[in-house]
Amino acid sequence: MQFLQTRARAAAHAAWLALACTVFSVAAHADRAYVSNEDERTVSVVDTQQAAVIATIEVGKRPRGIKLSHDGSRLFVAVSGLPKCPPSVPDEECAKLEHDIKADGIAIIDTASKRVIRVLAAGSDPEKFDLSADGRRLFVSNEDSATASVVDIESGKVISRIAVGREPEGVTVSPNGRWLLVTSETDDAVSIIDTATLKVLKTVHVGHRPRDAAFTPDSRTAYVSGEVDASLYRISVPDGNSVERVFSFRKEARPMGVLVDAPRNRLFVSTGRGGTVAVIDTAASPIKLLGEVKVGARPWGIALSADGSTLYSANGSSNTLSIIDVAGMKVSTQVAVGHSPWGVAVGPDPRAAAP
Repeated sequence: MQFLQTRARAAAHAAWLALACTVFSVAAHADRAYVSNEDERTVSVVDTQQAAVIATIEVGKRPRGIKLSHDGSRLFVAVSGLPKCPPSVPDEECAKLEHDIKADGIAIIDTASKRVIRVLAAGSDPEKFDLSADGRRLFVSNEDSATASVVDIESGKVISRIAVGREPEGVTVSPNGRWLLVTSETDDAVSIIDTATLKVLKTVHVGHRPRDAAFTPDSRTAYVSGEVDASLYRISVPDGNSVERVFSFRKEARPMGVLVDAPRNRLFVSTGRGGTVAVIDTAASPIKLLGEVKVGARPWGIALSADGSTLYSANGSSNTLSIIDVAGMKVSTQVAVGHSPWGVAVGPDPRAAAP
């Protein structure tokens, strides 16, 4: 009897240890959020479970666009030597600002060591970018030169410069990897580009000052935010024959980042000076607003967790990252990050991939 009791206690203890190890493993491998801080030359690394900054990485001047490699081992960050110029300053005055061309590029960070390992040339004043489907190329908007640069990551060479509209910003590769969209703020247009030929197939006109675009999973449709006229457009790709304004935000909103949550038929849009992230039902006809989540001031970059349960918003004027419970449509916590957070990327803790 005593032997059986001893074995039972041992089995219970082993089960407890297994559960404890599982809990520890989950905690140790929580997601990481990476936030580019435009006015601080840094990237904040946030443990999303602890809701705390665990590292700050010096990355270069004026970091904005930010993306993880497909396997999460590398973080790419656009840095620019062109000083920040607020919308209130006339273009002719902005043009007089001294441009440190040597500071332009795409910094590559090893996510395990949290160190910059390389900086790629990526044309003048890189702002946003996206990765090719095979992860070998970067497509980069060059805001001050009305071009998009195509960069081979391994060689570090710019293999093409594609003429697009003035002040290009948003850059989005389709899920099938065949199409590239580049939004041009000044021209109120979107260039549809063939990623194989690197040629512009068509240019379509959308809302005033388009900032970002997001594809549906079939790569046939994209949504485009219009900052100044508080618009959301839907365009057909690659033909561009259908261009339709499908939603108008409240006048105080300034639509910026756009994310498609296809499994739940939703669209998330950060509203800039509107101070919220809007949640839109794309299955409704016409599409409709489900609600807005109040975050910090001037949200721009947004990112969604892999399971779609958590949304992250970089709030430029608040110097915070909002962690949003999607099901409850509310902010679960705010994390203080660097000065003027601009973009955010989310992925697994790189230690989770370690053997």
